[in-house]
Amino acid sequence: MRKFKEFIIEKLILFCGLASIFFVILIFLFLLKEGFAVFKTVSPLGFLSGKSWYPISDPPQLGILPLILGSLLVTLGAAVISIPIGVACAVYIAEIAPAKIKEILKAGIELLAAIPSVVLGFIGMVTLVPLIKNLFHLPTGLTALSGSIMLAFMAMPTIVSISEDALYSVPKSYKEGALALGATHWQTIWRVMLPSASSGILAAIMLGIGRVIGETMAVMMITGNAAVIPNSILVPVRTLTATIAAEMGEAVVGSEHFFALFAIGIVLFVISFAINVTADIFLHKRQ
Repeated sequence: MRKFKEFIIEKLILFCGLASIFFVILIFLFLLKEGFAVFKTVSPLGFLSGKSWYPISDPPQLGILPLILGSLLVTLGAAVISIPIGVACAVYIAEIAPAKIKEILKAGIELLAAIPSVVLGFIGMVTLVPLIKNLFHLPTGLTALSGSIMLAFMAMPTIVSISEDALYSVPKSYKEGALALGATHWQTIWRVMLPSASSGILAAIMLGIGRVIGETMAVMMITGNAAVIPNSILVPVRTLTATIAAEMGEAVVGSEHFFALFAIGIVLFVISFAINVTADIFLHKRQ
């Protein structure tokens, strides 16, 4: 009876895993079915490299280069802010903080990840956006910088949590050996702990970036939603995700605009898939 129960549980776990893969494939095929219809009127190269996004003009101008550059600019800005702070916080929690403070900090970071993005977007609108406007003397504070700061705040819980786990999983003998050889605490962290946990830290960074590039509500609320090619981080931008969220409800079903939004979904799917595969490769890397 025990072997029979184990057999059933194993098959259920296998079924759940295969079902997850099957659903992802179905989602991708659905996006392909709807999104590829737009390429009857615009070439894939023209769609990806076009500089104008006016989907309801006559004729429609369906170039998503400004949207891609806006997403990349906001993501890059968020990565520059969140990666150093996130890794530093993970090092402090794992190696420096006293036990009581460590538990409080870990619980607080996990709570940050539970805050809805629309709430963070609203907080950014009423606090961060006026601050950016007054600080840099801009016509509006709805800029790529505002989005980068808010998305960095959203990515840090992922980076801190996974990086802290990676540092904690480094064998204690590594640290003890370094200290026994005369290394200081900082030298041990810098020369031994961080290199040993590098694959886990890189996976944390990639997953944090994946969270940033897939975020919708916060960036739609505080980046200005201007579909123009950005020449600075202090100008309004529009991201791929915000475009889908803002326009899908108004697009006429079966129109070129409708199919173009699904094609944007294909681009986002490919980017997110590539980021997650890269994170998985780093996570399972063996030195």
